[in-house]
Amino acid sequence: MWCGRRSRCEAPREGRQVRLGVEAALVDGVLLRGDVEVLDGRVAAVGLAAAAGGSGIAAPGFVDLQVNGFAGVDFMTADAAGYRRAGEALLETGVTSFQPTLITAAERDLVAALAEVPPPAAADGPRLLGVHLEGPFVAAARLGVHPAADRRDPDSELLLRLLAAGPVSQLTLAPELPGALELVELLHERGVVVSFGHTDATAAEAEAGFELGVATVTHLFNAMRPLRHRDPGIAGAALARDDVIVQIILDGNHLADETARVVWRAAAGRVALVSDAVSAARNGDGRFRLGGVEVKVRDGVARSADGALAGSTVTMLEAVRNLHALGAPLDDALAAASTVPARAARRPELGQLRPGAVADLVVLDDALEIKHVLVAGKERVAA
Repeated sequence: MWCGRRSRCEAPREGRQVRLGVEAALVDGVLLRGDVEVLDGRVAAVGLAAAAGGSGIAAPGFVDLQVNGFAGVDFMTADAAGYRRAGEALLETGVTSFQPTLITAAERDLVAALAEVPPPAAADGPRLLGVHLEGPFVAAARLGVHPAADRRDPDSELLLRLLAAGPVSQLTLAPELPGALELVELLHERGVVVSFGHTDATAAEAEAGFELGVATVTHLFNAMRPLRHRDPGIAGAALARDDVIVQIILDGNHLADETARVVWRAAAGRVALVSDAVSAARNGDGRFRLGGVEVKVRDGVARSADGALAGSTVTMLEAVRNLHALGAPLDDALAAASTVPARAARRPELGQLRPGAVADLVVLDDALEIKHVLVAGKERVAA
């Protein structure tokens, strides 16, 4: 690869190149003027002279770490056709990689759901990074809508059965539970990302887990011990560190705008947007399922029968717009939906736009509407 003195960068090129026709691109987290060239599924060059009539911004495709369901599909009961349908709908919102997420449920239901996950080679849509198990090792005091009957204290034998049942890439657990830190070590040995969430952990209990290498927190503030001036809890501990990525649901319901601004000012550059989408996302109001929980969606807000928030209907593109509207620079808002979550997932090959990187890309117009979506250089969505 070479980079010229005026920011033009190229990878060694052979064969036919395709130009995106954009005015700028988010390259290594910075908006760089110029067009982007793609070759054989990878970015070949950036900062090229824009063609006449070129417009829009190219950015890495969005990486969603928490998707319970989408477009009428709930991943707890989805089959191969459901994964295809949800995947195509996710692509339309700019998501090129995602983790189907399973909330706390009976072991038999989790095992059955894991068995239905298509292998990565079979995916004909966004990249399927593996499953995010959100539970069942969560705190009884911070369940949210997770079924209390299926919550479990840390159990290594149960964990190993779940890991054997399907491709688990991330697990959310509460670090204060007895035996939780032993599970952290076991999960790290097996290459599974650990995230702390649905937890009543104190700051000290959270710090013990962070010192073991846990580097991300599931939907900060939600289903979590609140931050108080002399009891900062896990939220305060995570915000005070430089090495913990905080995931947030920016749908206008899970966090007040003021709270979101505080998070951004404390943790800019390590904020990962997640949708926490349920099957109602892109499917309108009505009654839906979130695993074993019945969810009613009204005016786009998903709630359980007792009124608790039950996931979200926000898309990653909408979350980017929301973060930008709250004052985050556009390049940082785009990185929060791509580069940062890819880092949290320990997938450094994703969430990047630079010469040689895989061409999972989204092209947006000036109104932040999607013009094109590419996966491995192949156009999957065109406005």
